[in-house]
Amino acid sequence: MITSSNRFTRVMLMTIAMLLSMFSLMSLKPAAASAASYSVVSSSNMSKTAYHRASSKGAVYNISHTKKLASLSKYPNTTWYATKKVTLKHGSTKAIYYAVKNGAGTVSGYVWHSYLNKGTAPVYLKYARSAVAMNAKTDKVLYSKSADTPRPIASVTKLMTLYLVEQKVANTGSTWDSKVNTSYSGLKRMGASSVYGGFKFNANSYTVKQLYQAALIESSNNAAIALGQWVAGGSTPSYNTKFISMMNAQAKKWNLGRATYVSANGMEQSALRGYGYSVSGANANMVSAKDVALIAKHLITDYPSVLADSSRGSLTVAGQLCYNYNNLLPGRKYYDSSLKVDGLKTGYTDLAGYCFVGTGQKAGHDRLITVVLHDEDEFTETRSLMQYVYSKNLI
Repeated sequence: MITSSNRFTRVMLMTIAMLLSMFSLMSLKPAAASAASYSVVSSSNMSKTAYHRASSKGAVYNISHTKKLASLSKYPNTTWYATKKVTLKHGSTKAIYYAVKNGAGTVSGYVWHSYLNKGTAPVYLKYARSAVAMNAKTDKVLYSKSADTPRPIASVTKLMTLYLVEQKVANTGSTWDSKVNTSYSGLKRMGASSVYGGFKFNANSYTVKQLYQAALIESSNNAAIALGQWVAGGSTPSYNTKFISMMNAQAKKWNLGRATYVSANGMEQSALRGYGYSVSGANANMVSAKDVALIAKHLITDYPSVLADSSRGSLTVAGQLCYNYNNLLPGRKYYDSSLKVDGLKTGYTDLAGYCFVGTGQKAGHDRLITVVLHDEDEFTETRSLMQYVYSKNLI
């Protein structure tokens, strides 16, 4: 038999259980329950100031904190511009927030100040698999992205070849007017190729200077091999093999421990084989972005006259127009007059992607060298990297 007293006790227990259940559910969602309690205590305008995220934590909210507009984790390289400082109260706690907007103006809202660091965001190179920025005077690395990883470097290879040419001219009885034998049939066919050619060997000899300019400005593959053979003392594939040993020896002398060469011009052996120039070893030259920058530093520092040619937009050599594909030079699509770019070397193969070594020197600054390897937008990213270095006063 159920008495009125038992019934009352049962109802009370059920009521308490329901209240406890509701309390439990409420405690699982503190943000939703407390979001509406954010209120403005004070607000003041501030001069437009650049900030970037301090970590992957945090988000951009509306001022009442009822809506998350963007997670900072999705904006790793965005510069946020603050124009207002706001003190918000949440319960009994007060905190400082910045009213911010991204550079594109597509996202704006309020961010807790501790989620931001003052200054523009680090440069973001979307496409380059490896990159480096280096002070040519001190060798200090100013920016690095997988910079120690050896990669195929395509025609950037020619910087080492040209260094050894400069070295022979400087240290032996050879001159820039010395003749180089270019009669080997494989080199003539290479020069006439629609893929690997550009500077045709119409004659059986050219001067060192002519081939040097063709290799540097036009990126002539046959000119680079002919020069390498000349440095090694001959004009046939066996001297090309000897020259590649000289390239590796020079890399070792500079303590470029992970750089390996199998080609004087940057073509892969799978392509060179058809012209009689394959050697034992890997398919491609493998050099890191940092080591490429060091090679460029040695070339520019030891033989600065290279810049007189690398800064030319084009040049007629032995009756043939040699076109410089460095699109950061004056008059080109990506030119920025403030960067003072005067070199240095482009490169491309399917395996290596687009590669570029850039250099320039602004008044009052040390010379800057940048390298991007396996890129898809090498000039835009090089320009951004150079601008970043100067904006941060890194050089």
